Amino acid sequence: MAIKDILHETEEKMRKTVYAVNREFSEVRTGRASTSLVEGILVEYYGTKTPIKQLATISTPEPRLVVIHPWDPSIIKQVEKAILEANLGITPNNDGKLIRIGIPHLTDERRQELDKIVKKIAENGRVSLRTARRDANETLKQSEKNKDIAEDDRFKSQDEVQKFIDKYTAEIDQALAAKEKEIQEG
Repeated sequence: MAIKDILHETEEKMRKTVYAVNREFSEVRTGRASTSLVEGILVEYYGTKTPIKQLATISTPEPRLVVIHPWDPSIIKQVEKAILEANLGITPNNDGKLIRIGIPHLTDERRQELDKIVKKIAENGRVSLRTARRDANETLKQSEKNKDIAEDDRFKSQDEVQKFIDKYTAEIDQALAAKEKEIQEG
């Protein structure tokens, strides 16, 4: 395998790791309303489980309010039922046309729990980055051993892999800091 292929593959793994960490962060409910809170909830619609975001407009007109406006008003009860079954700790209210979900303030205890959760998500992301670095370095060492690359090229490539891990670890740390701030403000 060529050096540029190894580096490209490694950077791609790291980029996907950061994306996954950010996606997991978006699913952690803070005191602030977010459409990602309900987008993926599946609703029974004509015998098929369908995500809410494919059945309705979801918006956050206020910092503590999510509004769901189903395009087909006849499914409002199914949407409300699906939200309740999702065990999000929130209660939807419907007026026949819209579903409103008020997001309660977080307790100090819940803030501490969420803080632990996001730190664990970030640490899992960092572990994935280190695993990608280890795999790349082993592949580079094996390529040198097989005489496919020179020792200098291996060292240069390992430096490049280290730059990747520094960059993507910093991105995870920034996302973690932003999420922790959001939790404290929530």
